[in-house]
Amino acid sequence: MTEPKRGWFQRLSDGLTRSSKAMTEQLADAFSAKAPLDQAKLDELEEMLIEADLGPHSAARITERFAQGRFGKQIDATEIKEALAQAIGDELSSRQGDFDPLSGPRPYVVLFIGVNGSGKTTTLGKIASDLRGRGAKVLIVAGDTFRAAAVEQLKVWADRAGADFISRPTGSDAAGLVYEALERAKAQAYDVVLVDTAGRLQNKQGLMDELHKVIRVVKKLDPDAPHETLLVLDATVGRNALAQENIFGNQIGVSGIVMTKLDGTARGGVLVPVAQASDSPIKLIGVGEGIDDLQPFDPHAFARSLVGLAEPIR
Repeated sequence: MTEPKRGWFQRLSDGLTRSSKAMTEQLADAFSAKAPLDQAKLDELEEMLIEADLGPHSAARITERFAQGRFGKQIDATEIKEALAQAIGDELSSRQGDFDPLSGPRPYVVLFIGVNGSGKTTTLGKIASDLRGRGAKVLIVAGDTFRAAAVEQLKVWADRAGADFISRPTGSDAAGLVYEALERAKAQAYDVVLVDTAGRLQNKQGLMDELHKVIRVVKKLDPDAPHETLLVLDATVGRNALAQENIFGNQIGVSGIVMTKLDGTARGGVLVPVAQASDSPIKLIGVGEGIDDLQPFDPHAFARSLVGLAEPIR
C-alpha cells in the first residue's frame, strides 16, 4: 500500500471511536482528580486494559512501562492518556510490517486467507484499487469457488478497480483455477496477482487441505510464491481472533496480518494481543468500507486513536 493519505489519522480516530470512548470513560472514573499514582490505581488500570481485550500479558507489560518514573506522582486523565498511548505504541512498534507488492518480483502473488465474514474480499478489492491507482497491472482470482456470491462481490470490486478478473463455475477446483491464473499472469506480464480463497473454518481440515493444494500448485510455477500470505482477521470477534491466528499460522503459514472492522467494536485493543501472539507482523488495518479506510499499520497512530488522543503536531 502507499503511505497513508492525508486525513487517515482522522478516519482512524473516527473508526476507533467506540473503543476510545469506552477507555476514556473508564479512565475518567479511575482518575477523576489529580492524585498520587499508587498500586491500587495501577491495578485498576491493568484491569481496564484487560477488559479492553488487550490481554493479560500485554496489559501487565504496558502497565509496568506506564508506571516507570510516575509511581507516587500526581497524574490526571490527560497525562495518563499520553503516557498510555506511548506505552501501547512502544508495545506494538516491533510488530509493524510493510506491504509493498510492487517492490518484489513479477508477478507478485498475494494469497488472502481467513474465515468467512472476516473481510477478505473487501480487503482484496481495496488493495486492487490502490495498486491500479499506482499504475500496476493487476489480476484478481476468485479462488472461493464454493460461493457464487463471493465471486460476484469480487467481480464488482475488480470492475471498480479496473483490474482483470478470472473465475470458474461454482464447485470448480480452486487449485486448478489459481494455476491457470498464474500461467496467464506470467504470459501476459502482470505485476500483481491477488488470490481470494474460501472462508476456511478452522475445524474443517478438508478446507485447510485444499488451501495447501493451492499453495503447492502455485509453487510449481514459482517456487517463491505466494510472495505474501495475508491473514485477514475481523476485530469484532474479539479474542476469537487469537484462535484464528493460531490455527492459520500453524497450519498454513502467514506473512502478515490484516485487521479489519476496527470501527465495529468497542474492544479495538484486541489488535495488541494478536500482534504479540503472532509470529507475523500487522501490515494493514481497516476502519470502514471506503477504499481509503484500509491503510498501513502505524503503531503509534493506532495507540493514540485507541485512547482518544489527537494527532501529534509534527
